[in-house]
Amino acid sequence: MKELKMYIDGRFIENQSDKWIDVLNPSTEEVISKMPDGTPEDARAAINAAVKAQLSWESLTSIERAGYLTRIAQGIRKREQELTDIIIREGGKTRGLANVEVLFTADYLDYIAGWARRYEGEIIPSDRPHENIFVFKKPIGVTTGILPWNFPFFLIARKAAPALLTGNTIVVKPSQLTPENAYVFAQIVDEVGLPKGVFNLVNGRGSVIGHELAANPKVGMVSLTGSVEAGIQTMAAASANVTKVSLELGGKAPGIVMPDADLDLAVKSIIASRVINTGQVCNCCERVYVHSSIKEAFLEKLLAGFKQVKVGDPNQYTDLDMGPLIDAKALKSVEEKVKKAIEQGAELLCGGHRIGTKGYFFEPTILINCTQKMDIIQEETFGPVLPVVEFTEVEDAIAWANDCEYGLTSSIYTQNLDMAFKLIRALKFGETYVNRENFEAMQGFHAGWRKSGIGGADGKHGLEEYLQTQLVYLETKG
Repeated sequence: MKELKMYIDGRFIENQSDKWIDVLNPSTEEVISKMPDGTPEDARAAINAAVKAQLSWESLTSIERAGYLTRIAQGIRKREQELTDIIIREGGKTRGLANVEVLFTADYLDYIAGWARRYEGEIIPSDRPHENIFVFKKPIGVTTGILPWNFPFFLIARKAAPALLTGNTIVVKPSQLTPENAYVFAQIVDEVGLPKGVFNLVNGRGSVIGHELAANPKVGMVSLTGSVEAGIQTMAAASANVTKVSLELGGKAPGIVMPDADLDLAVKSIIASRVINTGQVCNCCERVYVHSSIKEAFLEKLLAGFKQVKVGDPNQYTDLDMGPLIDAKALKSVEEKVKKAIEQGAELLCGGHRIGTKGYFFEPTILINCTQKMDIIQEETFGPVLPVVEFTEVEDAIAWANDCEYGLTSSIYTQNLDMAFKLIRALKFGETYVNRENFEAMQGFHAGWRKSGIGGADGKHGLEEYLQTQLVYLETKG
């Protein structure tokens, strides 16, 4: 049985409490490893190490800091197969998606490293003849990252790479469901010789470790990817010290299919967006609004596509579209949401049931005759379930799409450029995808509206989340 360790102040730490949390393979329900059930003292030790390391790390040039990121990326590529296998085993991802996550993470580190000579301050004209006004961009200090289980390896880089490049240090807490990949990331960090205390890894429960990472007064910024409930708890913990928060929370992405849509493209994109990681992605298409004139043709193609989705144990098969849900709690939640939808009047077009008795597998599911007030339309499902709503007036589709407490992503399918821009202007979401699947680019800006979050990640704007400004008024004698 593999026993994971924390990584604090440049050292791998043995479990001090002798309390452990089992890590399960969601395909088999077998215990594959165990991680330390960390304490607030562990989190504080990591934060203190990050504080001690931060000033000397900041004093390096940005290009020197970037060099460490590129070496970490190289280390990831050397362990590509090992990391792919780990992500499959502990997260239930298909082999193709797990491998994409590993390589995308390495590419992301290289991409952020490329900003070393590009992020900049400003010079502002002054009203005084002998004065210069400068805007300096400076690191926040100690940052913390609280990670989810659905893209656990990539999210380490999404939080750590911009933090480290800009001169911050970081403490990361992986999900207790998927901690093995983070342990390997820490090993790579150690191998490339990153100065001790710059990157720290603490295992444990969100209510314990996550709370300390948000509430500790030495932390300058906490970044969390998770549920709305976790975001609210993080904000509450951070509020006492007015600590900056960056939150990526839930989503209930609408997809609008117009009469002139390329139906083959729309169906292919919606299925890809819906079944990726078994529907456990916050920017997935979670509900579809289809025009009444094409509803039957759309549903026929959608049903045929869903029936072709291959589901199975990704530890055994390499050509799958879907693996299991992450755990028993997730399986129960999806089952209950489908049952409630049917009770509220939805009709099951396909799927709707658990697959087998071992592992947390669920059938790809389509629900039709759905209405706007149903829970399945309003609440995030986080599973391979797609509810479909019919509309006749585009104004209704817009209103229904926006009628949601979330505001992360949305999608449009039309070949009419005027209509596309009408919908783009009207939709109130941080991202809108037109005639493609819902999957963001590293050079974009992944940010939600409403309860989908605060702040964002990726690209120039994501990098600047980890910077604060110092305005300098410099007056000379002439």
